[in-house]
Amino acid sequence: MLTYKSIQELIDNAEKENARISDIVLSDQAEQMDSSKEEIYKNMAYSFSVMKESISAGINSQSKSPSGLSGGDAYKLKQAMDANRNIGGRIFTGMLARALAVSEVNACMGKIVAAPTAGSCGIIPAVLITLMEEKEIPEEKVIMGLFTAAGIGMVIANKATISGAEGGCQAECGSAAAMAAAAAVEMLGGSPQDVANACAIALKNMLGLVCDPVAGLVEVPCVKRNAAGASIALTAAELALAGIRSVIPPDEVIDAMRSVGESMPGTLKETAKGGLAATVTAKNIASGLKKGIRYC
Repeated sequence: MLTYKSIQELIDNAEKENARISDIVLSDQAEQMDSSKEEIYKNMAYSFSVMKESISAGINSQSKSPSGLSGGDAYKLKQAMDANRNIGGRIFTGMLARALAVSEVNACMGKIVAAPTAGSCGIIPAVLITLMEEKEIPEEKVIMGLFTAAGIGMVIANKATISGAEGGCQAECGSAAAMAAAAAVEMLGGSPQDVANACAIALKNMLGLVCDPVAGLVEVPCVKRNAAGASIALTAAELALAGIRSVIPPDEVIDAMRSVGESMPGTLKETAKGGLAATVTAKNIASGLKKGIRYC
């Protein structure tokens, strides 16, 4: 039975069994929860279906959140892509649109999968579903990829944190990017070591990211940070699949993330007292919302 205390443990178990990390996590979760692998897989498949639904709901909607701070941007980006006015091609721009879509559904009080948190909910579905559709990857591989993401997330949660209030946005969007990159690499045929490198590369590039929600809402800058986190996840997967290694092992990167989070002042950890939340515009928005003024 896994303890989920290190990425290296996941790698060692996968290599020992000549299996994917997802296979190891699925078997372990079935044992821990005293359930069948089929039932655990079924539950993950349901989560995946919710991810797909949240993308569909958000990417075709121009609805605004109750505050008026977010909503409709995923639709705008999809329209730009469909009109060939985008820069990055269908995979990159489509992924960004999907990340915005899920985050906007969350802001509009819709149904999402907190993977690993509501504030970072758009990253994993955006990366995995974009690759599934554009690379014609079977859905079974994507669902199994979610088990790899879950294993990585559990290690991060146990070694450090996935909470913005405890570790800043690096712990939320950073963890989600690491999880998404790891899952993407496995889906595309990477080895357990490639998965680990993708995890490390993604998290390294999110170190130090603060949690500074304007007016205390999970909208600004959170929604757009999901798009940025997805782009970092895709970058990490691309590098790892090319055989590029992380000089710093993933477990040490996670330790560094914990240390950075502990060093952050409380004003930068979900309190809306520092960073972007302390700007003049943000303060005006917060004041207006308290008076019942809807931002637009």
